[in-house]
Amino acid sequence: MSGWLRVDGRAVALETGDEATSLLDVLRRRAGTTSVKDGCSPQGQCGCCTVLVDGAARVACVTQTRRVVGRDITTVDGLEPAVRDAWVRGFCRTGASQCGFCTPGIIVRLAATAGRVPVEDALLAHLCRCTGWRTILEAAHLVADGGATDAVAGDDRDWAGAARRAAIEGHTSQAVGPEVALGRGGFADDTAPVDALVAVPDGRGGWVVGPTVTEARAAAGRVQGRNTTLAPTWPVALPPGDWDVTLRTTWVEPAYLEPDASWCRPGGEPVSPLANGGAFGAKVASVAPATARRLADEHGCAVRVVLAREDVVRLGPKRPPLAGGVRRDGTGVLRVVRTSGIARAIAAVAPGLVVEEVDVPGPPTSAAIRGAGWAEAAVMLAAAAGRTTVTSPAGATASAYVGLDDGLRVQVACGRPLDPVVLRSYCVGAAHMALGWVRSEAIAVDDDGSPLDLTIRSFGVLRARDTPAIDVEIDDGDGRDPVNGSDAVFAAVAAAVWQADGLPDRWPDRCAGSLDGRQHPPGASGYLRSIP
Repeated sequence: MSGWLRVDGRAVALETGDEATSLLDVLRRRAGTTSVKDGCSPQGQCGCCTVLVDGAARVACVTQTRRVVGRDITTVDGLEPAVRDAWVRGFCRTGASQCGFCTPGIIVRLAATAGRVPVEDALLAHLCRCTGWRTILEAAHLVADGGATDAVAGDDRDWAGAARRAAIEGHTSQAVGPEVALGRGGFADDTAPVDALVAVPDGRGGWVVGPTVTEARAAAGRVQGRNTTLAPTWPVALPPGDWDVTLRTTWVEPAYLEPDASWCRPGGEPVSPLANGGAFGAKVASVAPATARRLADEHGCAVRVVLAREDVVRLGPKRPPLAGGVRRDGTGVLRVVRTSGIARAIAAVAPGLVVEEVDVPGPPTSAAIRGAGWAEAAVMLAAAAGRTTVTSPAGATASAYVGLDDGLRVQVACGRPLDPVVLRSYCVGAAHMALGWVRSEAIAVDDDGSPLDLTIRSFGVLRARDTPAIDVEIDDGDGRDPVNGSDAVFAAVAAAVWQADGLPDRWPDRCAGSLDGRQHPPGASGYLRSIP
């Protein structure tokens, strides 16, 4: 034994070599503490692995174990039960947890800083892609006011209906309930056998297999990704014509927090990387499951496939960039990076548009990503007509309005709500994503088509303090069958925000480099000017 840690009150013995690895690796591998998540290791930028070291919040992926030998480590599982339960109740009651990947770290930090640090300042160390932040802020205020200490969380809710609504919104089966906020939603890498081999990309189209993540990545010669100083580009040229509205978009990273992972036993079925979240459609064609199955058969034992954040950016699909012009009568031309199914998606809402697919060097793209193609078409048609109401291919209708204070008001009709808390949470998250899509989100891609922005903070995802108030009004459905509503909200908010910004012809419209020649999208650092 070469030392020990006290993790959530129990002694965890370290073995030779553990001191040289990260605290995150030791907590997950040696202590079996899967509530501590790896969203970007070792970038230290997402906050999913936040723990307390002698009571002070630390990001475990960049904390070397040798620096904390003999000290007390507290994860969300080790918080004082009354404190932990209050936060879980608050998160359940406001819908502050969807997939539950980022929330254990957020709860740890907010519990440690409550009353001492403003909530929005505490959240600067974290990213959440699902919830749009506002529900997390509401949960924190509920806990501070003592409103999350009574009764059992959600004791009057229909959890089956909540799970059904979550599955409709996330396009995949999803758990809903108190355990999810604690990170117990059943993520693929959390359920892998402890003795499974680990496979990671080698950077040359192959895979390196090792006994642990740390050793496999070292053998692969992994180099930590950086963000570039280069500005994003708009790779598709506008079609010639006399248009009422024109728009060009760039490469956008889906930015889901849980990197792709899967595992499989020889002759078995691989565990889905979707687990407790749909990744906005970006994991539909993940390489992880097929690779886990093949390598398990080759090695004759269980194999985990684990992508690092840089791997996700390099290998994962992006929203297809496009350029188009439309007229008020609904006719026009959209040029879009060649993507299977994209023309069909556009035709579902805009039959009057001609779709021209073009070949452009770049990362993979997918029509399965939230609203890909049809959302852009619907936004442009709405802008040409001077409206902010959108009807999705699923049949949901949403309208959005931007207030003088930059706040958003959203109305959505998508059949029976089933669970208003879950539906509202997804709609708030969609509004946050749309706001970033129009104003700040982009990644730079080089001339050969390789992504250059490889850190999770370089994608332009808006922080909590940069996200305005989002008010959601939900139609009662009048007995109609439930359909996805958040995708319609995504398109409607994009239409409203773009029109409020004056319909500039490139998104992101507030990205440094897109308007004034400066470089690099600054959305992650808080750049969000007020509406003129």
